[in-house]
Amino acid sequence: MFRFSARLAGAAVALILAVATPAFAQQLELKLMAPAAPGGGWDQTARSMQQAMVASSVARSVQVVNVPGAGGSVGIAQFVNGAKGDGNQLMVNGFVMVGALAMNKSPVTLEQVTPIARLTEEIQVIVVPANSPIKTAQDLAAAVKADIAKVTFAGGSAGGVDHVMAALFAGAVGADAKKINYIPFSGGGESLAAILGGKVTAGISGLSEYEGQIKSGKLRAIGVTSEKRIPGSDIPTFREQGIDLVIANWRSVVAPPGITPEQRKTLSDAVEKMVKSDAWKEILKQKGWEDAYLGGDAFADFLKKETVRVTDVLRSVGLVKS
Repeated sequence: MFRFSARLAGAAVALILAVATPAFAQQLELKLMAPAAPGGGWDQTARSMQQAMVASSVARSVQVVNVPGAGGSVGIAQFVNGAKGDGNQLMVNGFVMVGALAMNKSPVTLEQVTPIARLTEEIQVIVVPANSPIKTAQDLAAAVKADIAKVTFAGGSAGGVDHVMAALFAGAVGADAKKINYIPFSGGGESLAAILGGKVTAGISGLSEYEGQIKSGKLRAIGVTSEKRIPGSDIPTFREQGIDLVIANWRSVVAPPGITPEQRKTLSDAVEKMVKSDAWKEILKQKGWEDAYLGGDAFADFLKKETVRVTDVLRSVGLVKS
């Protein structure tokens, strides 16, 4: 009798666990768009999500698709028009897309997507080739003030955080930010090649993207955009070098328009479970990304306010016309 009862109890527990297990952990098969070329921040974020979601049983499978072009403008147009109502699709985006859509006067906007969550923030860095005569942020400032047209900056898509940062750097050192000479690249690999090849004066990106080349001595970091020096790092901030430049690049994930409240909850729960997983926390540590998770209506509100803020900054430096 005892043996029968034990088996019955065991079966009951198994049934309860099966019922209690969220449906997305058993059934979710996601298609995740990175609206940029391989190698950049959005692509890294998408593939990190893929890795963490599968490792933590958030989803059965995650397919990453790259759709590069115009700072995400091409990708979001395809996403909004082609994935409407699909509760199994997500798209990575962030600061860069906000600016690109404003600059490109895109007919498709972030108001059309379904906000899911902000995921990370990353400190920015300016680097120069190891053999560059520029040693410090003040050296770069002097070059910009002497002849801004001769100083070329490589970075991500036009209107993104890298572009905004180049303009803010020029303004912070007393130069005309509207005359900044910025060369956009759609992927991190392309901009890195231009910097290492000496085709540009300096490069701007998230710290993690250039960290390997900085540590190997191929690139020299002249400053980071954090308010205080990053613990364990010997890279000085711009602020401690007398240049008031503080900015962070945030990245997020959104769903298509037209999904049901139930579909949004399923995707939001999946992302929340992912960001709490050990797999995701380990990825953040490896990449040097800051956990900036913000979900639900709070993220939707942040996205609206950030769109206004970034557009105003771009307008103030002449990158967006009134």
